[in-house]
Amino acid sequence: MGLKDRRTSGRGLLQDDQVAEVQRQSETSWYRQKVLEEVDLAELSTLTPSQRRARLERVVSRIITREGPVLSTEQRTSLIRRVVDEALGLGVLEPLLNDPSITEIMVNGHEDIWVEQNGNLRQVETTFVNDAQLLQTIDRIVSGVNRRVDESSPMVDARLPTGERVNVIIPPLSLTGPILTIRRFPRAFTLAELVDNGTLDEPVASLLSALVEAKFNIIVSGGTGSGKTTFLNSLSAFIPAEERIVTIEDAAELQLQQPHVISLESRPANVEGRGQVTIRDLVRNSLRMRPDRIIVGEVRGAETLDMLQAMNTGHEGSLATVHANSADDAITRLETLASMTELNIAFDALRDQVAGAVHAIVQLDRGVDRARRVAEVAVVVSKGRHDFALRNLARFVSDPIGPDRVVRGEWKLTEPPPFVLDRLASAGVEFPENFARRARPADGGA
Repeated sequence: MGLKDRRTSGRGLLQDDQVAEVQRQSETSWYRQKVLEEVDLAELSTLTPSQRRARLERVVSRIITREGPVLSTEQRTSLIRRVVDEALGLGVLEPLLNDPSITEIMVNGHEDIWVEQNGNLRQVETTFVNDAQLLQTIDRIVSGVNRRVDESSPMVDARLPTGERVNVIIPPLSLTGPILTIRRFPRAFTLAELVDNGTLDEPVASLLSALVEAKFNIIVSGGTGSGKTTFLNSLSAFIPAEERIVTIEDAAELQLQQPHVISLESRPANVEGRGQVTIRDLVRNSLRMRPDRIIVGEVRGAETLDMLQAMNTGHEGSLATVHANSADDAITRLETLASMTELNIAFDALRDQVAGAVHAIVQLDRGVDRARRVAEVAVVVSKGRHDFALRNLARFVSDPIGPDRVVRGEWKLTEPPPFVLDRLASAGVEFPENFARRARPADGGA
């Protein structure tokens, strides 16, 4: 079957530019093989990354001069870069990884690559030559973290040296060839930058910073891709520098700037099914590390109960994220997750744990315009044993969506209940004046 007879999923016959891309990748692989024949791998292993790249660039340049066609300076530079990327990096994915506007890379088999760029999905013309080249790239990723992927272990989570999260699933579980998903390491945004981006406004930002300083236990909730980790990172900036912070994540993404931060990362089981260290194990261990605050990247199982108990026993000011569609749903989900333990705990007791531990919930949503926003900020108001409710302090109200599909609106603010003001005062934190000026009375339709 020739190149022009090959079909791509959902795209019909390969176009001329796609054929050219396949030819370029074949050429790149040929030069890469020539490079491997000429270089001493033992020597390369002793060099720094920059020295290794410079050494390979010289070798590739020599091979092109000796065996390649006559190329322009631009063509020659491009070919050298592609060959070195193939030899040292992730080949055709390197330009995508170097583009800061791309937040996710999705490889659906060797001929079908998509990216999320500026919040929108688009297909790119870049392709791998075949599944073998894609599997070689996958193996380079997973072997770097002492993992392997094959038919006996066809799913794996990994992380690139620069922090990007990687998920791999290959046949026989995948019917469309090897699937590689790379989620970019989120850039650390300040709360002021999120205000500029329209994620929230200044009064809401002032309120949240005051709650963090006053050691409110805060849950950041939202759907997949709503920006929970990014927002959690921005909130953490208001934790005082003198406090000892322990962060617990599946893949280390938080970038705290305080001087006293301990970062813990869970570990999956090895190929023999041993050595797993769960988020729950790390939460339990963190309690013995004398933390002032505990930050859990995401609670999704039995560790929720341990996190709630930590919040209830002197580790106030702790932060965590959870998948939920609303602040009310976040409470329900916390109760459900806390019940996923081997302990037989009455549901009313779990509700007491949630009511006593969680002070505030920040709900993030992603609008039809793909922009991420704070949908609501709510505090937990106790009404008695086994009974509590949420009080909205801030809620985003959107205008009717116009033809441009851009979401516009404003945050409606409500006066906080007395216990919030009392807690801020006892912590020596002033209630934000810009929030107080715009807040309506609680009985005014909040």
